[in-house]
Amino acid sequence: MKKMMRYLAAVTALTAMQAGHAADGMFDSSSIELGGGEHVQVVRLAVQKDWNKNWLPAGGYHLSGYWDANVAYWRANQWLDVPGSRKNLAVIGITPVFRWEADDKLGLYADAGIGAALFSSVYRNTHRQLSTAYEFADHVGVGYVFANKWELGARLQHYSNGGIKHPNGGVNLFMVKAAYHY
Repeated sequence: MKKMMRYLAAVTALTAMQAGHAADGMFDSSSIELGGGEHVQVVRLAVQKDWNKNWLPAGGYHLSGYWDANVAYWRANQWLDVPGSRKNLAVIGITPVFRWEADDKLGLYADAGIGAALFSSVYRNTHRQLSTAYEFADHVGVGYVFANKWELGARLQHYSNGGIKHPNGGVNLFMVKAAYHY
């Protein structure tokens, strides 16, 4: 059943990414991220909805943001043999993200967000353990949006349950991102 849920989540994300352009404004962009951290590799698919805000304008830049809805697949290299834990995990999440960007939304940007993620199972490898399936997902990132609507970026991602339950070793990831803006 859990395996079927992971596949369903991946298919849903891919369908949403394809439907985003045709849905006339339902989503503003879609992205794929690849990366990992200590003994884990991650593939993440997401769709974004822009807030279209213009807060704190200064020098041709302003603060805005977007909603990021995502699904991810995690593959661990080293695993702690604990009943109920899995080597491969599916993760779904939603994150409000603040972005410092140019007024024309092209060029360099910096962003940061704190959201929520739900893991298909408790994450435990030999170095990091998260004792709940619910985790907070926060990140900081930088990137560049090209005139052809493609975006390339990098981010540092952190998952933690905020001390809800111990152990709470936290997981840090380095991710590279490619996105297309409709």
